[in-house]
Amino acid sequence: MSDGPRAGSGGPVRVAVVGLGWVAREVWLPRLLGSPAFRVVAVVEPSAQARAAVPGSHGITALERVEDLRRDEVDLAVVAVPNHLHAPVASGLLRRGVPVFLEKPLCLGSAEAAALTAAEQAGGAVLLGGSAARHRADVRALRQVAASLGALRHVDVSWVRSKGIPDRGGWFTNRTRSGGGALVDLGWHLLDTARVLLRGATGDPEGAELEHVTGAVSADFVNDHAFRAAWRGDGAPVDPVVGDVEDTARGFLVTRSGISIGVRAAWASHQALDTTVVRVEGSGGTAELRCTFGFSPNREGPSRLLLTTDGRTTPVELPAEPVGAEYDAQLASLPTRLADPAARGEAASGARWIAGAIERVYRAADTVRCAERRHAPVDLVPTGAP
Repeated sequence: MSDGPRAGSGGPVRVAVVGLGWVAREVWLPRLLGSPAFRVVAVVEPSAQARAAVPGSHGITALERVEDLRRDEVDLAVVAVPNHLHAPVASGLLRRGVPVFLEKPLCLGSAEAAALTAAEQAGGAVLLGGSAARHRADVRALRQVAASLGALRHVDVSWVRSKGIPDRGGWFTNRTRSGGGALVDLGWHLLDTARVLLRGATGDPEGAELEHVTGAVSADFVNDHAFRAAWRGDGAPVDPVVGDVEDTARGFLVTRSGISIGVRAAWASHQALDTTVVRVEGSGGTAELRCTFGFSPNREGPSRLLLTTDGRTTPVELPAEPVGAEYDAQLASLPTRLADPAARGEAASGARWIAGAIERVYRAADTVRCAERRHAPVDLVPTGAP
């Protein structure tokens, strides 16, 4: 890698992309390579075949190990490795003083969230979190409308796909490597959106802390090849592989200040289209956004935002926005956030809240399953008895 301008010097931000899976290849690399605000100087990926396939790879250093990435030659590492490596890889880079933009989920539990916080503090480099939903124009409009609804009472967030199980047979459906199923994947976006709405309403981080959490999960579709996310181009697994994660999760959360949150994340369902709904209920009215997060082509029509007050429902005008624009907006924000001292600690704090919520939904779901097993009817007649 050759020397280049550092962030804040007026030149492009020198970026290393760590991990060359789907989100790196399809989302981040094309945008980074096409933006004058960034210069991709390195990619890090154990697979030689994946490294060789990087578009425009002339002048980009290809590394097999993240340990070989030099701090003095990179301003930002975009970390997009499999889930179970997110926090370990990011923590290692942060401790070496390398700023990190970490793809969601930032971590797989409270312990990893604490490790990210400690690494950010130890290395003095900023951690930036990847969760694009908050950068959508329709979500920003919802936040503005929600501010006019009086005291916040309830937030309901759901993202239900028709057929959208990602990388079936790969790491997405392996709990050890993914940390969970639809709740970790889609639910991170949903809970981040809910957290943004909570913070805007309460202005008090303590009031947004979770007092009660319950939930349930199911896996009716995860091992059915017909429900895979064909639009990702993953194809069929070579051998029959059984996933051990949920394809659907439902949770109900209550904050310390008494605000309730409903969350539903589903990779697959019996509905025809992939639909995201964010509903905000306040003392002065309700607002509901219907749209489709993500890149799936099985989409609802244009985003719709409805405001209901005093028995009247009126549409709120929304700007037209192409699919994926939220990722462009998030990327455009990175140079400013990278240079902002106030950004330090923000991503790790959000990760602690979201990962803690996910952890507690899973714990509640495990408790329910254990109770079901305890109370299941037992056949007292041995098999084969007369």
